[in-house]
Amino acid sequence: MTDASNPLLQPSALPYGLPDYRAIRPEHYLPAFRAAFDEHLREVSRITMVRSMPTFENTIEALERSGELLDRVSHAFYTVSSADATPAIQAVDEQLAPLMAAHQDAVALDSALYWRVQQVDDQLEHLELDAEQRYLVERHHREMTHAGAGLDDEAKARLTLLNQQLSTLSNTFERNLLNDTNDLAVVFDSAEELDGLSAGELSAAARAAQERDLDGGFLIALPLFTGHPYLAQLRDRESRRRIMAASRERASRDNANDNRPILTEIVRLRAERAHLLGYESHAAYVTADETAGTPEAVERMLRRLAAPSARNAAAEREALQAIVDETEAAPFPVEAHDWAFYTEKVRTARYDIDSGALRPWFEAERVLQDGVFFAAERLFGVTFAERRDLVAYHPGARVFEVSNADGSALGLYILDLYTRDAKRGGAWMNPIVSQSRLRGTAPVVVNNLNVPLPGDGEPTLLTLDEVTTLFHEFGHALHGLFATVTYPHFAGTNVFRDFVEFPSQVNEMWILWPEVLDNYARHHETGEPLDPAIVERLLATETFDQGHATSEYLAAAWLDQAWHRIGTATEIDDVAAFEAAALADIGLDDPVVPTRYSSTYFAHVFSGGYSAGYYSYIWSEVLDADAVEWFRENGGLTRENGDRFRDRLLGVGGSKDPLEAYRDFRGRDAEIGPLLTRRGLEA
Repeated sequence: MTDASNPLLQPSALPYGLPDYRAIRPEHYLPAFRAAFDEHLREVSRITMVRSMPTFENTIEALERSGELLDRVSHAFYTVSSADATPAIQAVDEQLAPLMAAHQDAVALDSALYWRVQQVDDQLEHLELDAEQRYLVERHHREMTHAGAGLDDEAKARLTLLNQQLSTLSNTFERNLLNDTNDLAVVFDSAEELDGLSAGELSAAARAAQERDLDGGFLIALPLFTGHPYLAQLRDRESRRRIMAASRERASRDNANDNRPILTEIVRLRAERAHLLGYESHAAYVTADETAGTPEAVERMLRRLAAPSARNAAAEREALQAIVDETEAAPFPVEAHDWAFYTEKVRTARYDIDSGALRPWFEAERVLQDGVFFAAERLFGVTFAERRDLVAYHPGARVFEVSNADGSALGLYILDLYTRDAKRGGAWMNPIVSQSRLRGTAPVVVNNLNVPLPGDGEPTLLTLDEVTTLFHEFGHALHGLFATVTYPHFAGTNVFRDFVEFPSQVNEMWILWPEVLDNYARHHETGEPLDPAIVERLLATETFDQGHATSEYLAAAWLDQAWHRIGTATEIDDVAAFEAAALADIGLDDPVVPTRYSSTYFAHVFSGGYSAGYYSYIWSEVLDADAVEWFRENGGLTRENGDRFRDRLLGVGGSKDPLEAYRDFRGRDAEIGPLLTRRGLEA
């Protein structure tokens, strides 16, 4: 294969540099990566071989110009490997994992490059640089130091080996999870077993079964988290139990997909790497370069929230038990698979709201166009036009061109809504092209969800949770679209991990904002708006079931911290026993409220980018709740508010310390009070 015949090695001729996925085949990726690795190393070598003393221009800016081909190939591939991981793509991913880790270390640990970066950093106070340039120097020096560039050659060799091993293990973890999630999808023989699901949901389950060649059955795929949206609707208790049991069993059985030995080895190697880099634990290593600073700061917040959350969850369980005792002919103790179903009964009794019955008002296309896009247009002036002439990486992924209020081009937004066997679980945003003035690139961003695909002719009716997920992920997309920086290092959502969830969480506020809700929440058959009385009751339920929701989240965040505060001398032989002890330690060991992710399917931390950082959702929510209060105090959905939020927070990308950017937006540091009120955790 020649460079000319590999579409990944040529700049795309499509608008905004969208990769020409129609021409790209799996066999193109590895040759493209190898060529990109070689080119990047040549570019770095040209920097380190400069005879003149290091300057911002010949070192830092030159480093920012390097690696453009690798970025292009990487973004194209990792988009596909997450959203359409066919066997051929998985095979590429397995081969690529150690190669990518080795290449990243070859650059990050380059002694000659580190010396030059350090020299520029030492002169920083004497250089005439703008704020973004100064921060860029500081971040490059800090990140290379943090990565181990200052270690001796023997330690670097060991570090490189550890990084390669960890990359391979993380890849294996994700593959095992995907395979076992598909294997454990629950098959039902009759529609009676799925009593409570809508016609559209039954149609989606039948379609999923047909795609697996299961004649006449119904297949219920499993989401990434422990629970399942259908648990709130299914009347058959045994059906609920089967789904919950399958979900909790993922990647923990004695078979080829068992992630228990994989994750304990990941933990051990991360602890060794942290020790090599001078830290007591992986959690200490990670938080040292986040806004939290230390794992002790994280622990203080999690413990502060755990006790009131567990208290509220216990009160909620009592209410559920009372419903069971009153309504069931043969009462039984409430178990984890019962929680969502009886929570809906309590919600109906207390607030006269059946959340399942709201789905006809949440037709997916209307939510997207008249809710998500509408709010963005009112707030920021941006508009979205579908580009049916542009093809993304999968036929189900739709491409929209985004324009600013003045009509100028902004970028592309891609939505991949539906679940499929080759897509990993959960929901996420990622860039395919990142904006940079230096490189002359505009943003192309993707949102992925996992909504079941209904049968032909059936509408896609979302749950309120799925509506929330779409607004949330779109908040990430706006961050990626609006960040306007010179240097690619700061592009899009390249911010501290414990800040990155903040913009997406803020975007959730518009879901029930009257002007927005009235525009999109229309019955898909009659066009009737959602009854204002129901809306009022929805708003009144803001703290409803928050004991459960907060407890299951905090349990997962604590598990992440517990695994990653282990030192090199600790060995874990029993994953389940370790989990139980960790959850008991923080008082979240309630079997009726299981952790949102058990270790063997905790992809965020064992195959994603959230290791020792899953706490970031609640950490960011302090800022989110405080910012939402500001919006409410200042008139809500207005262009003036949107422009301030875009200019001072979203638009700066990673080019400014995030807490400084927040102070610039808010006028002060965030306060925790609004978060405690939102989650019903006041003393």
